[in-house]
Amino acid sequence: MPADLPAATAPDSGDHPPPRTGAGPRTRRALGRLAAVLARTVAVFVPVFLVATFVTFALRSLSGLSPARLQLGEEATPEAIARVEAEWGLDRPFLTQYGDWITGVLHGQLGRSWSNGADISTLIGLGLGVSLSIAFLALLLGGVLGFLLGTLAALKPRSLLDRGVTGFVTVFSVMPAFVVGIVLVTVFAVGLGLFPSAGYVPLAEGGFGPWLSHLILPALALSFDVVADVARQLRSGLIAAYRENYVTGALVRGLGPRRIFFGHVLRNALGPALATLGLKFPALVGASVVTEWIFGLQGFGRFANDSAQSGDVPAVQGVLVVSIALVVSFNLMVNLVLARLTPASQRGV
Repeated sequence: MPADLPAATAPDSGDHPPPRTGAGPRTRRALGRLAAVLARTVAVFVPVFLVATFVTFALRSLSGLSPARLQLGEEATPEAIARVEAEWGLDRPFLTQYGDWITGVLHGQLGRSWSNGADISTLIGLGLGVSLSIAFLALLLGGVLGFLLGTLAALKPRSLLDRGVTGFVTVFSVMPAFVVGIVLVTVFAVGLGLFPSAGYVPLAEGGFGPWLSHLILPALALSFDVVADVARQLRSGLIAAYRENYVTGALVRGLGPRRIFFGHVLRNALGPALATLGLKFPALVGASVVTEWIFGLQGFGRFANDSAQSGDVPAVQGVLVVSIALVVSFNLMVNLVLARLTPASQRGV
């Protein structure tokens, strides 16, 4: 073997350290962003929750509502009213009542209904499954249709297609859900017989087909507003993203239109559309009371309306707690998705 063997061909002793890939710092930065999102969410949730529940208790005290009025009627004697209120613990100081209720909420106990004495957690759970199913399906339908329409409009701005899509989603946005629901029932349930006109079949009892067939019409009625908002936000975001310098740089480097769209433009334009979905989901759950009446569904929105109408304060307070939890949970998920997908969030912008 020659003595002057090149170093490049010399056998490797195996003592060289492995190349550094930078995966560790990137992982730590990603975990740091997620921790920051969680911390901001908790910092907002705690004061909002405390203020909202405290105000609800204060309004109850000022309103003069009492379980005795529901159980004994307006002709009840003061002695009878005092006896019933003592049974419910309403003769104690206000802050003591509030502290006991908050302690129960932290343990998953929302109290008992003034109307029938039933456990409020159980009552809310029965209706929440219906409303969550409708809201998720409406959000899925609205998000997919809004994404398609917004993308079509943004690819050819100020064209006939753009004007047509803009006009179409504008009509969608001004159509009330109860009008859309009546039309859908008349056409697809009564006229064509394609879907049931009312009722609900749980997924665990009837299977996927019956469950979906009972939800598709109410979800479609609620999705119109979601379609319009997502399409508008995505169109504006895509048009603004196509004007950025990084698109020109990508074209100069020879990247194709599809790679530019999915790798650069879409990721930067998704933020407002995803934020819109985060705001829409709690609204869909809480504002579906009219749609639930049209389709004969006993959901969360209808339970909240019935509780407010009857003056069942513990039930209304339970609805408030669940609504706050839904808002915070879904917005947390949206923030986590934004932190993962959008480049601005990854840079900490």
